[in-house]
Amino acid sequence: MNLVANVLTAIVALLHIYFLVLEMFLWDKPLGLKTFRLTPEFAAASKTLAANQGLYNGFLAAGLIWGLSLGGAGLSVKLFFLGCVVVAGVFGAVTVGKKILFVQALPAVVATVFVLLV
Repeated sequence: MNLVANVLTAIVALLHIYFLVLEMFLWDKPLGLKTFRLTPEFAAASKTLAANQGLYNGFLAAGLIWGLSLGGAGLSVKLFFLGCVVVAGVFGAVTVGKKILFVQALPAVVATVFVLLV
């Protein structure tokens, strides 16, 4: 069960590294434009804001990786950062679009359940 919890937590961390790359480096590139359904003009105007958002996703990933690196002592760290991801996902779903609930919050909820079951 611990292995499953750690794999799910790692998947959430990897998702946030992917979000970091999309928002910090690919926001105004074809993949970023397609992923976020942006016009080139909007992407150019909001590029700095997106990079800031990507940095925060990187902090979430770093916290999850930190929790994983602590082994059994990382339970509280993993739960804290998974909780942050859930809150960010719910806020994004309410303020931006429902898809964020499934892409960001749901994986973190599932990982949290398995972490709590360990």
